[in-house]
Parts: sequence; C-alpha cells; structure tokens
Amino acid sequence: QVQLVESGGGLVQAGGSLRLSCAASGRTFSNYVMGWFRQAPGKEREFVAAISSSGGNTRSADSVKGRFTISRDNAENTVYLQMNSLKPEDTAVYYCAAGGPYPATMTKSVAYAYNYWGQGTQVTVSS
Repeated sequence: QVQLVESGGGLVQAGGSLRLSCAASGRTFSNYVMGWFRQAPGKEREFVAAISSSGGNTRSADSVKGRFTISRDNAENTVYLQMNSLKPEDTAVYYCAAGGPYPATMTKSVAYAYNYWGQGTQVTVSS
C-alpha cells in the first residue's frame, strides 16, 4: 500500500502561483511513477502531469505546458506541482497518484495506470 497526502491548495487570483505537494508513505516511493490529475465540477478527471520513477522524464497536458512543472524528491518521498500563471479554468480538485512499478524512464498519462490516489486538494483561481 502507498498512502498519499496532498497539500498546498487554496484560493489565488488569476496570474498567481501555487505549489502543491504530495507526501507518500508505505512502499518504496522511488519505484513509482507519480502523476497529478484534476477534476473540475461537472467534468471528468483529467491528466495534468507525470514524472518517471527516476525523476528524469516528465510529461504534461497541453493545457498546462509552460505553466506547470512537476518534480519529485525521492529522498523526501514527495512529489510537487509548481503552478504558475494560473487561470480560472485551472480551478479543480487536484489529485496525486502513484502507479507501477514501471521502468525508471516511463511516464503515464492515463488514470488506469495508477494504483494509488490521494484525497485531493482544492485549487480555486479567481478572475
């Protein structure tokens, strides 16, 4: 089992920044691909960003490219999502997820590839 706890959400004005954190406990964190997903009211959960277990490869959704950055600290069992230039359409509950184990350079952008999920943290961007 892997337990995931997100933090760092909140209310921010458009153009502002937030950094989400996801602390993992349980099985070896460095074995897992980590991802961030989000779900806005009335919409399906969507992929935001993912990072390989080694931390060397990342991918992100087109809607957040150039604004959001995913990173991880395997020594601290934590994954981060730095969100800059936030827009009202970024408003959603953001979920951290762990999947695998997969090869060290692999990333995953589909929800079914992830075995463990956090409870989510609300991000609200006002216009």
